[in-house]
Amino acid sequence: MGKQEAALTLIGGPTVLIELNGMRLLTDPTFDPPQSYRSGSVTLSKLSPPAIAADAVGQIDAVLLSHDQHFDNLDYGGRSLLGKVAAILTTQSGAKRLGGQARGLAAWETTRLESQGSAGIFITATAARHGPPGIEPLLGEVTGFALGLEEPGDAIYITGDTVWYEGVSEVARRFSPRLVLIFAGAARPRGSFHVTMDSNDAIETAHAFAQARIAAAHTEGWGHFTESQDDLERSFATLGLSGRLQRLAAGRRVSFDL
Repeated sequence: MGKQEAALTLIGGPTVLIELNGMRLLTDPTFDPPQSYRSGSVTLSKLSPPAIAADAVGQIDAVLLSHDQHFDNLDYGGRSLLGKVAAILTTQSGAKRLGGQARGLAAWETTRLESQGSAGIFITATAARHGPPGIEPLLGEVTGFALGLEEPGDAIYITGDTVWYEGVSEVARRFSPRLVLIFAGAARPRGSFHVTMDSNDAIETAHAFAQARIAAAHTEGWGHFTESQDDLERSFATLGLSGRLQRLAAGRRVSFDL
């Protein structure tokens, strides 16, 4: 693959603007002001506003939605934005719930997105598990995404809401991305177990994708996140991995050579 550049702009929580090959992609859109959300027996508290308002993000070619059933991945403002986007890629069950332009991808299914002025991007749905074994009936189906330029998965891997498990290891066996965007924060909305990557999971991921730079989202802005970007940096530094980790600051565009 010839030299390419990607850019990431953290908007808040799991919401990241990805600029790649002339296309503008948005992960899990969350644009509400701080507030609390009640869902069954769980209350999620949003603590910070987005660094960029939804009406200031600009044109979005596609939304890459890891799942639709939790407010910290798709809030009211994010749902409003979906109606303005031509392509929404998500889980198969999520696409049925959302309707409209949403398209559900099964794990390892690949599609190709193109837009005017872009050579296009391969997008492959990847396996994900939103917590420990047996969590699926409680938290539902989730997905990650592997983005490719010349072939599937050769550019960026987005974990989505997952922990480290054999599904993420399978992504590493199938693809060789140059950049991995992990959803970290060790989210604990329901007890002592975490449902997104903690520092151990992030380090496992860094070793599995040994040739990739690592960046993290989903580490701030919500009350159920238990590990910050600072925690992640300290863990990587302790194990001599500081050079692998690129910090994302909300609202700041960061470029990567692929």
